[in-house]
Amino acid sequence: MALSLDSSNARRGRRRGRGRGRRALSEINVTPLVDVMLVLLIIFMISAPLLTAGVPVELPKTEANALNDQHQPLTLTIRADGSIFLGADEVPFSDLAPRMHAAAGADPDKPVYVRADGRAPYAMVAQVMASLSTSGFSSIGLITDTGGPSSGLDHTPPLPPDDRSAPSP
Repeated sequence: MALSLDSSNARRGRRRGRGRGRRALSEINVTPLVDVMLVLLIIFMISAPLLTAGVPVELPKTEANALNDQHQPLTLTIRADGSIFLGADEVPFSDLAPRMHAAAGADPDKPVYVRADGRAPYAMVAQVMASLSTSGFSSIGLITDTGGPSSGLDHTPPLPPDDRSAPSP
């Protein structure tokens, strides 16, 4: 008796077995990606409050919305005691114009934002803004917080008139 084996079937079986082991893995392991994203989220949550302006002031509140500006502005801060800061550096009023021109560099149209404390003397704020205007800065803005008193556009019913003109009995 002769036993014959079909060698082509034996080879196919071996190929299938090896082929399964060499297939490319099509699944993506997202666990390391999630870990990295959570670490980045925590880092940004901690560092975001540190990126705000360095001089603490209590801004007055208004109903105006925030401005969307594409230029990096110069920030000038006036504290309640009248001290002036350019960024985080204190600047005497007499050196304000030269320091502003040095900070603006080659961009004369650079916007200037004035952050004045609500308790700062009005005369000081007016003098600083006049100094900026006479120094050639044309884009000057005041920064305030939102949520302040309305300008009368909220359609609240008016108060009844005071009847002082009527004769007294």
